[in-house]
Amino acid sequence: MTQNTSSAVMHQRVEAHDSLDYFPTPPWATRALCEQSVGDRFSAWEPACGEGAMLRPLREYAAWVFASDVHDFGQGNVLHDFLLPFLPVGVNAVEWIITNPLFRLGEQFARRALALATKGVALLVRTGFLESIERFKLFQEQPPAEVLQFAERVPMVKGRLHKDASTATSYCWIVWRAGETDTRLRWIPPCRRRLERVGDYQ
Repeated sequence: MTQNTSSAVMHQRVEAHDSLDYFPTPPWATRALCEQSVGDRFSAWEPACGEGAMLRPLREYAAWVFASDVHDFGQGNVLHDFLLPFLPVGVNAVEWIITNPLFRLGEQFARRALALATKGVALLVRTGFLESIERFKLFQEQPPAEVLQFAERVPMVKGRLHKDASTATSYCWIVWRAGETDTRLRWIPPCRRRLERVGDYQ
């Protein structure tokens, strides 16, 4: 019998407890967040930066971006476990925390980020992240300002950026903004063709 390795099936597989669960974010998906919700000229911390796929587009919009990760990907990022109760050198206060967290640690990332960011938090997550009793508690205690659902799929491949990848998984940005507790569901219209840049996948 041959193994079923379709995207839909592989998506359901359980990661090892110490897996980095590293799925780099296509740069156009980060640009979509900035254009639809965050704006520009902000300061940001990307605490799960990996090889920097989200950093490059963030720096197109932000005035300042700090990059860290629990693993050294050899890209000059600060080595730091975001969930530990102290800040890395170089971070005092930051307006936005924007990241694509490990799915299994998404709630912990959200709570930690909400305790630190002064203006807002944006997490790129599988749409299925909106489910579960534990995350329901999070959303009740700290309601997001927006859930931004991608109308087109955001293809991600474990361990690398791949321009021609496909996926059966849907993604959304969950955005918390200081002082806003009335959650709005919005759609990010098809924008990949407009927001992709030469060199994004190098």
